[in-house]
Amino acid sequence: MKSEAIENIFRIIKEHKIKMIDLKFMDFPGQWQHFSVPVHELTESSFEDGFGFDGSSIRGWKSINESDMLVIPDPTTAFIDPFIEVPTLSLICDVYDPITKEKYERCPRYIAQKAEAYLKSTGIADVVYFGPEAEFFIFDNVRFDQNAHEGYYYIDSIEGQWNSGRDEKPNLGYKPRYKEGYFPVPPTDSLNDIRNEMVLIMEQCGLQVEAQHHEVATGGQCEIDFRFAPLVKCADNLLIFKYIVKNVARRHGKTATFMPKPIFGDNGSGMHCHQSLWKNGQPLFYGNGYANLSEIALYYIGGILKHAPALCAFTNPTTNSYKRLVPGFEAPVNLAYSQRNRSAAIRIPTYSSSPKAKRIEVRFPDGSCNPYLAFSAMLMAGIDGIINKIDPGEPLDKDIYSLPPEELKNIPSTPGSLEEALKALERDHEFLLRGDVFTEDVIEAWIKYKWEKEVNPMRMRPHPYEFMLYFDV
Repeated sequence: MKSEAIENIFRIIKEHKIKMIDLKFMDFPGQWQHFSVPVHELTESSFEDGFGFDGSSIRGWKSINESDMLVIPDPTTAFIDPFIEVPTLSLICDVYDPITKEKYERCPRYIAQKAEAYLKSTGIADVVYFGPEAEFFIFDNVRFDQNAHEGYYYIDSIEGQWNSGRDEKPNLGYKPRYKEGYFPVPPTDSLNDIRNEMVLIMEQCGLQVEAQHHEVATGGQCEIDFRFAPLVKCADNLLIFKYIVKNVARRHGKTATFMPKPIFGDNGSGMHCHQSLWKNGQPLFYGNGYANLSEIALYYIGGILKHAPALCAFTNPTTNSYKRLVPGFEAPVNLAYSQRNRSAAIRIPTYSSSPKAKRIEVRFPDGSCNPYLAFSAMLMAGIDGIINKIDPGEPLDKDIYSLPPEELKNIPSTPGSLEEALKALERDHEFLLRGDVFTEDVIEAWIKYKWEKEVNPMRMRPHPYEFMLYFDV
């Protein structure tokens, strides 16, 4: 299979007169990195020998005294890059240690590969499918800065309800009201053509798109859904997806962000993750239990709910994530499951009665995550639930907003901050170490990086709203 894929690479190079090869790989926090080589530098041996780079300059990785690393391209991931002027073939790579010639343990894609291998080794299933719904905003302008004596951000969108009274010479109205962006036709939805362009480019790059639409918030919130795929492939696809969204927006003089909560007072952007296990071509989540779930599916849910506070360190890994995950608002913070209740952390979609469509939807993650790590962590929690037969408890089908306080207090919720999530991960990560999927080094490095680079810097800086609250004390 690999030799066929390599042959296909050189066929594409010849047919499309490719001039450059772009090598893309994932850093630790969750940003795609890349460098390019002329096409003559790519040979058949490149898929074993790789290309060297300085790993000490990548966030969360090697120190300066052990900086040399390799990327080895995966020939099954090739796509013609739609945004680089010179004909360019992009390849997603795995990261290797040049001394041992083994995959680097902090390479997120390697962790995801180990998660898939561990699932197979358990005998529970041979494939896990993921289908993320990554919401995002398209803005017309963004400015932000932070220094010793000032800190601010400013965002703007032609769609923003806050611009309904602005003199736009002329202002044509049709700006979605707060929480009413789901989903009126154009001209209120001004971004339909841009999303269509994104969809067509995604399909050129190998993604199968199922739908696109405006989302709930004013100011340009959008969603495009692509078809589910096995864990590693799905994470690869999500990175291609984000790359296309951001670059098409830029092509139109706009900017796109997957930041979970850029606008105060309206819906944030989540990334609901549909998941299901299959074995020998048969779905394992269909059964005769609640919402036609199998026992395996319920145990999988039990594992996710039990480990959810620790999972949030990977699925909601930014301080901004917890501006969205606030109890009492739209976010799915309640650690329960339901076939109808969208405020529950896990929903069981009921659109189809087909056994093949039976899946669960984990609703608390957001698009700021590193998908290789987030998907792997959720799978490991689900496997732990199956192995230990973790009971998920009773479903939550009641209206969460109408529950009396004495009943509401018995429903646990997601962590209230990144600090809480990191502390939960520190206490609860044994389930991640099975099969050497995550390692103690990876867990410790993740926690250390997040505390030093994100949590503490945020804790040390005054917030603009604090001046509103406290300047006159």
